[in-house]
Amino acid sequence: MVMGDLVEAAERLAVIAPPSEGGELAPFVRSRMQMARIFHALKDYEKAMAACREILDPYPQNVEAANFLRSLERERLPAYRVFIKDAWLFLPSLIQGAMMTLTLVVVTMLVSPLGGLLIALGRISRIPPLSGLCWFIIWFFRGTPLLLQLFFIYYGLPSLGITLKPLTAALLGLGINYSAYLAEIIRGGIESIDHGQMEAAKAIGMTYGQAMRRVIIPQTYKRLIPPVGNEFIALIKDTALVSTIAMVELMRAADQMFNAYFNVNVLILAACIYLLFTTVFTFCFETLERRVGVYEKR
Repeated sequence: MVMGDLVEAAERLAVIAPPSEGGELAPFVRSRMQMARIFHALKDYEKAMAACREILDPYPQNVEAANFLRSLERERLPAYRVFIKDAWLFLPSLIQGAMMTLTLVVVTMLVSPLGGLLIALGRISRIPPLSGLCWFIIWFFRGTPLLLQLFFIYYGLPSLGITLKPLTAALLGLGINYSAYLAEIIRGGIESIDHGQMEAAKAIGMTYGQAMRRVIIPQTYKRLIPPVGNEFIALIKDTALVSTIAMVELMRAADQMFNAYFNVNVLILAACIYLLFTTVFTFCFETLERRVGVYEKR
C-alpha cells in the first residue's frame, strides 16, 4: 500500500464519529486505533498520538490505546533518554538479583579454597584410601557439568529423603565443584616447589605438617593467584546456572524482566553489572598478585 492509500484510509476512518450515549463503542475505538497505526507507519507521531487521545478522553480505561500512546511517546524520545528510563525501571530488580549473585560468589570464594586445599593435600598424601577418595572427588566433579550437579543436589536428593533450600543447594553445588577445580590448581602449585625445600624443612626438625604450613604452601601463593583468580572470574558467570533451581539471581532477574517487557536494554544492563563484577575482581586479584610477589625476582 502506497502513502496516498494510507492517507486516504485514515481520512475515511476519521469520518466515524464518537458514539452517542448508549451507542456502540467498538467501531469508533477500532477506527481510531487503526488511524493511530496508519499515522505511526507514516511517522506522523503527533496525529497518531491525537488518535489515541480521542479514545482516552471519553474512555480513559481503554488499555490498548493507553499502551500504544505510551509506546509512541517512548519512540519520540532520544535513545539515551530511553535507556535512562529503562535503567530506572529495571535496575532495582537487577540490583537485588546482583546482591544474590554477589552472595553466592563471596561465600564460594571463602569455602572453595579451603576445600580445595584439603582435597589437594589428600590427593598427594601417601595414604592410598585417602588419596584415592580425593582423586575420585576431583575426577567426578570436574568430569560432570555443574548444571547436572545442581540438578542432582536440588531435584535428585529429595528422592533420597534430603531436601535442601535453593540457596543451600546452590552454595553446596558451587562450593564442591570449585573445590575440585581448585584442588588440582593447588596440587600443581605445591608440586612445583622444589623437593629440596621439604627435605631442608625436615632437616631442621619440622614435621610434614609444619613444613607444608610454614615453608611449602606460602611459596605457592604467587603461583596460585592467577589461575585461582581466573576460576573466580568464571564463578561470577557460572552463578547464572543456579537460576535453573529456582534461585532469583542476576541472570534470572534479567530473564524474567526480558520476558515481561521484551526489552533488550534489560540484557544490556545485566551485562554491564556482570562486567562491573568481573572488572572489580580482576583488579583485586592483580593487586594481590603484585603485593604477594613484591619480593620475588621478575
